[in-house]
Amino acid sequence: MSVNFSEYITCLDEGDHEHLEALESSYHEAQRVMSPRGLQNYLEGMRAFCTLGRGQDLVLTYVQEMPGVAKEVGEDIIPDIVEAMMKLASHTSGSVITLIVASLPLAASRLGDADVMRGFLKLLHQMTGKAPRGLRPMMENLDELLSKLTLGGLRRWVMWGAQAHQRDLDGQLAYFGLQTESARSILQSERRGTLFIDNQRKLNFYLRALWARAFFMRPTAGDFESRQGIRPYIESFQIHVPDAFDPFRGIDGMEVYRATAAHAAAHMVYTREPISAEQLSQAQMRMIELFEDARVEYLAYSEFPGLRKLWLQFFTSEPGENDDYGKPHETMDLMMRTTRAIMDRDYRDESDVINQAADDFVTKLEEDPYNPRLSWMAGIDFYNKIVEIAKIPSVRILSEWPIPYRDDNRYFWEFSENMFESQGIDYLPTSQKTVRRYVSLMEFVNDLDSEMTHDNPDEILVLSTELFPYEDMGVSYNEMEGVEPVSDPYHYNEWDYHVQLARPEWATVIERKQGVGDPEIMDEILTKHKPIASRIRHLIDALQPQGIVRRRGYEEGEELDLNAAVRAMIDIRRGVMPDPRINIRITRHVRDLSIVLLLDLSESTNEKIGDIAEGEEGYEDQESILDLTRESAGLLSWAIDSIGDNFAVHGFASDGRHDVQYYRFKDFEQSYDDEAKARMAGMKGGLSTRMGAALRHAGWHLTEQNAQKRLVLLVTDGEPADIDERDPQYLRHDAKKAVEDLAMQGVYTYCLTLDPNADRYVSRIFGENGYSIVDNVERLPERLPSVFAALTG
Repeated sequence: MSVNFSEYITCLDEGDHEHLEALESSYHEAQRVMSPRGLQNYLEGMRAFCTLGRGQDLVLTYVQEMPGVAKEVGEDIIPDIVEAMMKLASHTSGSVITLIVASLPLAASRLGDADVMRGFLKLLHQMTGKAPRGLRPMMENLDELLSKLTLGGLRRWVMWGAQAHQRDLDGQLAYFGLQTESARSILQSERRGTLFIDNQRKLNFYLRALWARAFFMRPTAGDFESRQGIRPYIESFQIHVPDAFDPFRGIDGMEVYRATAAHAAAHMVYTREPISAEQLSQAQMRMIELFEDARVEYLAYSEFPGLRKLWLQFFTSEPGENDDYGKPHETMDLMMRTTRAIMDRDYRDESDVINQAADDFVTKLEEDPYNPRLSWMAGIDFYNKIVEIAKIPSVRILSEWPIPYRDDNRYFWEFSENMFESQGIDYLPTSQKTVRRYVSLMEFVNDLDSEMTHDNPDEILVLSTELFPYEDMGVSYNEMEGVEPVSDPYHYNEWDYHVQLARPEWATVIERKQGVGDPEIMDEILTKHKPIASRIRHLIDALQPQGIVRRRGYEEGEELDLNAAVRAMIDIRRGVMPDPRINIRITRHVRDLSIVLLLDLSESTNEKIGDIAEGEEGYEDQESILDLTRESAGLLSWAIDSIGDNFAVHGFASDGRHDVQYYRFKDFEQSYDDEAKARMAGMKGGLSTRMGAALRHAGWHLTEQNAQKRLVLLVTDGEPADIDERDPQYLRHDAKKAVEDLAMQGVYTYCLTLDPNADRYVSRIFGENGYSIVDNVERLPERLPSVFAALTG
């Protein structure tokens, strides 16, 4: 062996030759299935289990079982397994961990993919916190569970049992041991139709028999929140399919798998050139995909006629009473009928538009099926006809193709470099970049006719100075029309949880200005809240940088502690072991922190707080949520300015995704003076709450600051919402993704919400420790500075 194997076995006795021989035999097996890097991870994991101190059985089990796991799902899973078992070690016994490790080859063979396997390890960690007594009986029944459930089904089965038997330890043992009626009942309800892992070999042989070549297929956990799960997709020349398929309108799950595999393979075989996605809208792309799918299927069933019958049944089967896919949107129904008309030449639709589109496309297919522009032109022509007879739905509806075997078509699209970003998957296109060029008046006039008449210009001309009328009245056209100058647009991605991809440059943030008020209003806030200001002063004193600090009692340091050195010399003279901690360390305490106080200024902030109803006397004198938000911002600004931290006060509201309005009341480089106070005094509420885009823009401002710590402190009175989005979950998931993205950039986000019912969504967005709920809105000015002190102290 190239590696001294015995050096890693620190937990075996020197005379334990029997176990050492068994371990060396397993190591030889590992050498056969792992690369040198994998072997190194394997040996380091062995050493980690030895130092864990949970007995030799655990180490023996790990060494013997890991080669089998690596053979099933790859060697990259080994560090994840070691890390997961180390986490479990603080929650459960060594014998249970040994049982889990012994069950991992079974789990790997049933799950079939490294990413799905990581999800299984994460589920075990969650279970130790909710139902640790159930781990052992569940591992003993893992074979039966994974033979019937997908990872998502197993997760729901586990969470139901953990919640139902949270305080009943005996009940946990019985439930996870499949000894109760409820365990069997939930197991049956979560059971999926056809598991991929049971039919993987058959599907591989099926594709090899058709095209005489190998196609690599991988299962993907398809249990997202969309009712349809995840769609098949092709990435890195691998076909990713859901880990289970239910029957579809009387079509068996195995038939769905055959149709899925054959359709994806047809893309890989018959796609010779990618299709450019530049200057296309999402709706146009879906129409082009319709005809490209039909093209590759035409080539496939021209070569193998039986495939036509396999695919056609999905478009001719009638939905049942309990059809999970429901009735498709009008436009989706037209697209499905067009596909059927292309595939079945005996079918004539009631719509002449569909019949004509199908006839024209089939005629061109028969002439030149490999024409790279064929699907592009057919899709655009069909889109132009559809918009005249039907309403184009949202991108989300268009992306939820109601036929389960069709993949998401990311395989054949071609995008420009850095055109979009997604979480490890390049799929959606971005909008074309528009450049703003600042010009003089004469350049503007000369280029006006050529540039401004284009619907989607590459370049927008902006006057570098204000434009005044011919009659010099000292007032510009903007001032005459009451138009406030706005910033250049900032485009941000938005997360679509249905397709688990980022919609590129979907939301547009524009920085605007609100009116100014009397700066004395902000000064009066300190007088009004004098008791709170006094407490804040104590917080300020505790948070002030201490400058140079000397700490005694270190073995190494910058200075010698004379008193400690004298005591050490006395101990040496007395023959006593001296204390070696005779040095002083000098540290410099500097607060290196940048903060954005981000205020939700939606319409709901104008609501009054009090018992007087609208229309009654005294209603207008009641404070509003906006008043309390302004007071809180004033108190916190005074506190941060006194400490000396770098901070900005911003606000936001939205009027749809194209107009997320962002207000900068105080910037980082601006002092907290009368100008900033006047802007804060004039803040107003209105419109909606597109939280994700505002968080991303606030995070961008923070990343421009040179600071070790960065914080977005969000004050809001409700959940994310906007006028162009009806799904309440959509903007919540986007806000959560924005928080996660900012965390990856080193920006911490904390939410102070005034919504007493926020428990149902705020923890999912900001995490368990990332928010506070102010039940009594009137206590907001008091709570905000104390929260700031807790976060930054």
